[in-house]
Amino acid sequence: MKKLRKKDNHLPKWLKRTFLAFVIAGIAGILLIAGLNLWVMGNAGSLIYDTPSDDESHDGEKFFPFSENHDCIIVLGAGLWDDKPSPMLKDRLEKGISLYKAGAAPKLLMSGDHGRTGYNEVQVMKQYAIDAGVPSEDIFMDHAGFSTYESMIRARDIFGVTSPIVVTQKYHLYRAVYIGKSLGIPCLGVATDDFAYGGQFYRSLRECIARCKDVLTTQLGTPPTYGGEQIPISGNGDITND
Repeated sequence: MKKLRKKDNHLPKWLKRTFLAFVIAGIAGILLIAGLNLWVMGNAGSLIYDTPSDDESHDGEKFFPFSENHDCIIVLGAGLWDDKPSPMLKDRLEKGISLYKAGAAPKLLMSGDHGRTGYNEVQVMKQYAIDAGVPSEDIFMDHAGFSTYESMIRARDIFGVTSPIVVTQKYHLYRAVYIGKSLGIPCLGVATDDFAYGGQFYRSLRECIARCKDVLTTQLGTPPTYGGEQIPISGNGDITND
């Protein structure tokens, strides 16, 4: 009588190899993402301030820690809620306006989405600053700042910005400043105050991927969605009114 063979429960070699290849590829992908994020943050970190020093009395005048060479403050869009700034955008606007009033730069550049009828993020941003006492002529609008990269490259190519202060939340600021630096724009970043926002884990995860994407985008010199004639940031911001 023949002996019964034990059933072989081992996986086929090809399946083991396939599984191992996926594991190695996954680890390599994670290391690549982590490495690119560290690269972006390392390159931009020294150019970022959590917040400027509080105005201090100095011989009866206001003291401000930045140089007088900044030509504008770029406030990056963050969406509207019922035609009003979202909480994140409101905090960016407040910080940008406070920097303007402190004398950090003579102009504000509101960069955001106005890519469809009925949604004009930059107009809401400009009106918010006007309501806060900023003269309309000192506020420019970039209607085609559809992404952080497009905001920064259009600031350089359309508005002739050469030395901006960029305002956004800190987790996002590393990428904005890195892009500016990669595009040859010597800029500083000022983070909004450290508030907790709903859905931050998702935004931080998305930002990790976006940093990797924009390393490639800046290296390739990808053109923005829209070009256009130059609008010098040193002029009158009302020329950008729509």
